[in-house]
Amino acid sequence: MRQSDPRPYWNTNVARHPGILRAVPNECGDALDVGCGDGLLARKLTGRAKRVTGIDNSPGMIARARVLAAGYPELTLIEGDFRTADLPAEGFDFVCSVSTIHHMDFETALTRMRELLRPGGRLVVVGLGRETGPAEWAATIAAAPIMRTLKVLLRASGPEGMPIAQPRMSYRQVRTTARRLLPGVRYRRHVLRRYSLTWEKPPA
Repeated sequence: MRQSDPRPYWNTNVARHPGILRAVPNECGDALDVGCGDGLLARKLTGRAKRVTGIDNSPGMIARARVLAAGYPELTLIEGDFRTADLPAEGFDFVCSVSTIHHMDFETALTRMRELLRPGGRLVVVGLGRETGPAEWAATIAAAPIMRTLKVLLRASGPEGMPIAQPRMSYRQVRTTARRLLPGVRYRRHVLRRYSLTWEKPPA
């Protein structure tokens, strides 16, 4: 029997979950959630993929995720760094990551995600950038009232112990680097101080 989440919560990361779930390919066999935290998104992915793997290098987060994964036999949870973990090359039809990549070297992490994706598979990365120019600051300032209102109305919160890091790369740097590493990638800047990268690996 599946265990339901005892305290459903919303925050600016959870706000991106619906879009990520819509991006899962039809008849997805294997999905990977990089930086899965307490496993909320990984559990949701079990409704769209036959097998789901969640990986996180925080012992506390993985411990919590394993408690909440009771009744999800199709979900495998791994404690470790996905950049060095024993994950199958080109082993996943769908790879996603939410607000994790800014904790790592961007190029190394994005290259590793690309390598783990099967030909024809899809990658979705949601991340944070650093404002460095007038246009980027204007977008953030304009969105601030919306963000504050949503956080109050929806009582924004998250799991205790979630690691926090400040982004080192600007939005422009993220966009430029992603386009170099993932030709044809779709970059979007979202209202709640997030960007997303969506990319399909060319078929073999």
